[in-house]
Amino acid sequence: MYNHFTMKALFVGGTGTISTAITRKLADRGWELWLLNRGNRHSILPAGVNEITCDINNEEEAAEKIKALSFDVVADFIIMTPQQAERDYRLFKGKTKQYIFISSASAYQKPPSSYRITEGTPHSNPFWEYSRNKIACEEFFYHKYREEGFPITVVLPSHTYDERSVPLGIHGKNGSWQTLKRMLEGKQVIVHGDGTSLWTTTHSSDFAEAFIGLMGNAHALGEMVQITSDEVLTWNQIYGTVASILGVPLKPVHISSEFLHAAGPYDFQGGLIGDKANCAVFDNAKLKSLVPGFTAIIRFDQGARKTIEYMLSHKECQKEDPEFDAWCDRIIDVREKALAELKR
Repeated sequence: MYNHFTMKALFVGGTGTISTAITRKLADRGWELWLLNRGNRHSILPAGVNEITCDINNEEEAAEKIKALSFDVVADFIIMTPQQAERDYRLFKGKTKQYIFISSASAYQKPPSSYRITEGTPHSNPFWEYSRNKIACEEFFYHKYREEGFPITVVLPSHTYDERSVPLGIHGKNGSWQTLKRMLEGKQVIVHGDGTSLWTTTHSSDFAEAFIGLMGNAHALGEMVQITSDEVLTWNQIYGTVASILGVPLKPVHISSEFLHAAGPYDFQGGLIGDKANCAVFDNAKLKSLVPGFTAIIRFDQGARKTIEYMLSHKECQKEDPEFDAWCDRIIDVREKALAELKR
């Protein structure tokens, strides 16, 4: 195990939902941390973080800017395609002792053959191209690990959230605020399915603790590790908790995921049918063996309260989405008319 106080890490990205919490914790703990990104969120960076302003998709420029640098750990938080994985392999081969690829728990088998998910669960998602691309990236990196010893660790997050957005099942292009606004206005809100499927949310602060425990961890090389909370809730409980924090009654309307996708114009095949409509209960035994003492400590009601308080006090988090709002009204109206017709 490396000395965490002298380790040197590079994050590609570093200012997103997952990575911001890790960046803050590493800065507090004295790591030498470098971020390579386009510099769009410079204002949120803690003191002492080194910046490399560059679009990594410009491989030639990125190679030039890191040519004199080497690292104990490199983690890329923004890889979406196998082509980008190949680019990172070219950029960081021989320049890091550990490379962490952030995949996605949505890569796991859909529909699942068992509700309880481990790292041994097959990776196959015919519903979502995003997930299939993540699987292709995993396969590329493991090929390089087996053939050349490329020091890969694959991390699989599930539904991770921070102070800027509440994790909900159904939302439009501007995130969860419009659903919260509907609740505050006393409107009905759509909950997919019957709301009883099991789901796991993880606060970014908990994720960061586990992730840091894997950084520089020799036992994590070549391994695939999922990082989630152990708390499991139904979607009815999730929506009910959010409404309770807002101090309003929940008025849920349950509609099947297949109907929501078929109704258009939103594409819910991937993120809903290929992900959130399925049960997701994670066994984190492997993570806890690699990071002794780790446990996620932020319950959903605690994390959601902090998030909602932050959103209510920060106008930039209140991104209205009138198109999604009108769509919800229309879907609910169609359902009510269909029920009325059936009762005739």
